[in-house]
Amino acid sequence: MRDIATAAGVSQSTVSRVLSGSVSNVSIGAETRVRILDVAARLGYRPNPLARGLRGAATMLLGVIVRDIMDPFFAAAVEAVTTHARRRGYNVVLGQAHGRADEAIALRSVLETRHCDAILVLGDMGDQPRLIEDLLASPMPTVALWQGIQIPGIATVNVDNEAGVRLALDHLASYGHERIALIAGRPLGDIQARRSAFMSFMAERGLSVPESHVVPARNQAASGAAAMRALVDLSDPPTAVLATTDVLAIGGLHAAYEAGWVVPRDLSVIGFDDIPMAAFAIPALTTIRMPVTDMAIRAVDLAVDQAEGGFADGSAPHVLAPTLIVRQSVAKPRSGSRPEPIR
Repeated sequence: MRDIATAAGVSQSTVSRVLSGSVSNVSIGAETRVRILDVAARLGYRPNPLARGLRGAATMLLGVIVRDIMDPFFAAAVEAVTTHARRRGYNVVLGQAHGRADEAIALRSVLETRHCDAILVLGDMGDQPRLIEDLLASPMPTVALWQGIQIPGIATVNVDNEAGVRLALDHLASYGHERIALIAGRPLGDIQARRSAFMSFMAERGLSVPESHVVPARNQAASGAAAMRALVDLSDPPTAVLATTDVLAIGGLHAAYEAGWVVPRDLSVIGFDDIPMAAFAIPALTTIRMPVTDMAIRAVDLAVDQAEGGFADGSAPHVLAPTLIVRQSVAKPRSGSRPEPIR
């Protein structure tokens, strides 16, 4: 700023007021303001967010802790968060927890020392109570997305998982499916909510769910494929499968094909999330779309408004509705318990 002041022929305090955009009782003429900005651009001036943080000013940084950046869903979610953060004048500092509590806790400490103005947590952290306790104890505004539950004291933006599962199962039922299996990820957060909604729906309809028709899986395509192989190898396999994520569903499509089953002729498959690749699966995957962009906008606005002196009610639910996306992976149940061979 000293160099800019010398080149522009003004005081350093005037440069500071112009570059920070702070309100001042001292009038600064438009010509002076333009001259200072032109010199700053020519000299390559960039504000240092860490220095701003040390003196208590806003750093215009949002810290984002992601459960698993390798999950295609969260890759799209980070993009949505980053895009809207830029609209609000903020940049994003990103860290991946790798699904481990110790890494998530360390990330929270790192983000605080980077002087972020707020933290967003993407993905369920219900198995990491220490992280939640630390976030609640921190003065830094925090907003959590895709937790599956409301976290008391933390503003949380969730999708209505129960409504989404019911949309999927109503769609399958409209085609006449009754033997419906579930490929379910780890029993936490969103996934646990989807599993509970599946069991409730089936019970309400008086439809039995054999233990073998609920297959646990890690949220990886290979794990979804392994779960599907277990289902198609049953003596009385299901006619339809709901996967709690699109990643699992796409892995299941691959396994069904390898086993000689034609989707949807022999088996209907439906996913949840509507990740970009779902539309390009073969066949294109019918799924439940989460309003990722709307959720990201809501979360960023909550975080920024709170960081800028507003108030985010941690007890107020922010639950957005999903929608059914009909593609080509669902049809009427086949006749007979085993598929006809591919010719």
